[in-house]
Amino acid sequence: MLERAGVLIADGRVRALGPYAELRRRARTARTLDAEHAVILPGLINAHTHLYSALARGMPVPGEPAANFVQILERLWWRLDKVLERDDHETSALVGLIECVRCGVTTIVDHHASPYACVGSLAALRRAVERVGVRAALCYEVSDRDGALATRAGIEENLRLARALRRLPSDRVTAMFGLHALFTVSDRTLGECVEAARAEGLGLHLHVAEDDADQRYNVRRHGLRVVERLHRFGALGPRTLAAHCVHVDRREIGLLARTGTLVAHNPESNMGNAVGFAPVFDLLDRGVVVGLGTDGYTADVLREMKVASLIQRHAAADPRRGWAEVRAIALDGTARLASRIFGTRLGVLAPGAPADLVVFDYPSPTPLRAANLFGHLQFGLDARHIVHVVAGGRVLLRDRRLLTVDEGAVMERARERAARLWQRVRRGPPQ
Repeated sequence: MLERAGVLIADGRVRALGPYAELRRRARTARTLDAEHAVILPGLINAHTHLYSALARGMPVPGEPAANFVQILERLWWRLDKVLERDDHETSALVGLIECVRCGVTTIVDHHASPYACVGSLAALRRAVERVGVRAALCYEVSDRDGALATRAGIEENLRLARALRRLPSDRVTAMFGLHALFTVSDRTLGECVEAARAEGLGLHLHVAEDDADQRYNVRRHGLRVVERLHRFGALGPRTLAAHCVHVDRREIGLLARTGTLVAHNPESNMGNAVGFAPVFDLLDRGVVVGLGTDGYTADVLREMKVASLIQRHAAADPRRGWAEVRAIALDGTARLASRIFGTRLGVLAPGAPADLVVFDYPSPTPLRAANLFGHLQFGLDARHIVHVVAGGRVLLRDRRLLTVDEGAVMERARERAARLWQRVRRGPPQ
């Protein structure tokens, strides 16, 4: 941790760190962002989210309240994704990405679903990402729950983005291959997706044992637990991202560790869905790289970090638990996870790394040092302190003003689209 220091950026990357006066002498004509008396941190990373959920905020859900996780999917999210239209994709993504920037998030790993408006959906998300200026890994969740045509469309949508990025590469977007979860994916579909992803050089991104219903289905139908079934099909590995992993046992954790599979921990969403929480202590003890995601529950990764720490202590009834582990996830694991997915060093401020950073106007009332930074992240720093955000050397937020898109126009459009979407949700999906 450097004091009275600055960051010199050139060609989208960090050129140097050091005393501000020295950097100013080296680059007298460089444009500046005022960070005096401020805290500069690497851009934050969201390891698992769903941009398509942005237009659901405040939406009344038809029928009786859901009593379990599967009912939440059936009565809310699957009802919503079936009625998404082509014009909703970019709008919902812009809303979610604007909120990311305002929360200091410069990198996300997204997981999209829209079975009746699948074709071109990832291209729409790509446009939104490139307009706002953050960094995103995109995929479409393949599932058999909506029939064979929707399954085929989902597979092709993943491949379409990957091939488009080969033809016209992006410094903001990378492709992954999405699957929903194994309780909605047949052996035939799983095998085809694994082979297609391997042929295109894509990592997999899917939900794993988010609820025990996933395990019960796979044991009953296939005689295997979720991670065992993934392993049998060659779906695990260092480029696979397994979101949640709430209900994995010790053998499954061993498989995740031996294969180098990445895990995204989403504590707020898990609490909201009442499914439990990931065994992060056991995962970390076995050497699994665990990152922090929000599952679309919020864009606020700093808040998620606080919740991740609290849930461990609450569950263990032990105030000693969660400090070192959540620090390892938030400050190291998420950066390692994203660096592997994007193939470049993220989550750090170091010469040669992409210039992704956040400036906090944080008038700390107590000493702030490297040794107690995590304490300030837990109990002090939050999104209201963010004044500047830079991603890949591009200034996205300056003096709390978004520079890359017209925020007011986006939100006005979102309200119009959301009102129509809510009507379709109330009517139900097409027959």
